[in-house]
Amino acid sequence: MSWNTKNTSPQDGDLVELVGLRHKHFIFPLKAGTSFQSHRGVIQHDDLIGLPWGSPIKSHQGSPFLLIQPALADLLRDLPRRTQILYPKDIGYILLTLGVGPGAKVTEAGTGSGALTTALAFAVGSEGKVYTYETNPDTQRQAENNLKRFGLESQVVFHNRDIREGFEESGVDALFLDLPNPYEYMQQVRQALKPGGSFGCILPTANQVILLLGVLRQARYAFVDVCEIMLRYYQAEATKFRPTDRMVAHTGFLIFARPVNIDETPESLDLLADTSSSN
Repeated sequence: MSWNTKNTSPQDGDLVELVGLRHKHFIFPLKAGTSFQSHRGVIQHDDLIGLPWGSPIKSHQGSPFLLIQPALADLLRDLPRRTQILYPKDIGYILLTLGVGPGAKVTEAGTGSGALTTALAFAVGSEGKVYTYETNPDTQRQAENNLKRFGLESQVVFHNRDIREGFEESGVDALFLDLPNPYEYMQQVRQALKPGGSFGCILPTANQVILLLGVLRQARYAFVDVCEIMLRYYQAEATKFRPTDRMVAHTGFLIFARPVNIDETPESLDLLADTSSSN
């Protein structure tokens, strides 16, 4: 099973997405000789193998579908989960702000169901590595299965341990925490990051953010930014173009910072305060 972004048509073992009426979608791996079944009818996998992406196909009942290659956002929304996942709107900004790209070494804690892990593994590519920490073994197993589903497991090292003991890796390019109490681990984060590396985390409530901001200042972190990402969709029809009735609003506060080496002189502390103001 794999998520192959290079094929012009799906092959045996590739993940595919069928989209039917009212945008009902189904994501599954192709397996020759088997069939896809839903309340809208049956489609043979053999009829999908080799069919160009974007092609229409009908079930045995005549229900129409479009065959498309699932995008990363589609895969993340469809992820089997035990825990709440990060939304694609947040993940994209996290990757850019942390500077995650091909060849990067990235650590995260709070693997959960592996949504961010998947995005990180895709971003770092075959030359990079993602180190992820989770204390719940059942949750971690599900995350491992999700990464295998996408063919990205070789780019990820899973650790089943509490980061209170510290991280096994050091000198990583970026580190992200999806934990309720990140302010308890700022020294461990500093020891794991390379000099000037990027730190980020997500928190749901303001009181948690306020606690973290105080600790970041004490622990000599600079370039502190706090933001939230809101996403509004519009009716994509020319005759009634307007905002949709629902929007994806607050899902969490994103906090970013960088550890710096700074002394206790007034000038240095003033510089630290200045770099810790939001854009």
